[in-house]
Amino acid sequence: MKPARFGLLALLALTACESSVDRQRATTCRRAVPALAPPGTIPKVLRIGAGPTPDDLRVDYAVTGPSTQAARQRWIVCGFGPGAELLAVTTEHGPLSGAALHLLKHYYLDTPEAAAADPGSGGP
Repeated sequence: MKPARFGLLALLALTACESSVDRQRATTCRRAVPALAPPGTIPKVLRIGAGPTPDDLRVDYAVTGPSTQAARQRWIVCGFGPGAELLAVTTEHGPLSGAALHLLKHYYLDTPEAAAADPGSGGP
């Protein structure tokens, strides 16, 4: 009995960790949206779901602002490594370059401005 209980507790702990990693990944990808949305627009997250590979996360969003900028739905796909390490970002215009990804990660995502601009922080 005790080994079975231990196994169940270990499984629950792993599930909790995965769910924590999933939340961190969703937060990171969501926070990248305002930095990548067209200038002068306000993004609204429509959906967060799985990307093309198991370590990818896709965020679909719409923007409000000038009608030419808000005419269509937009998206980003964030690729992650172990844990919640952001390794790649792709938009409808293509992948971010290594330099752009570096700037996004090191000079925006961990700032109070990114947290304040998070388009999904008040949502579900």
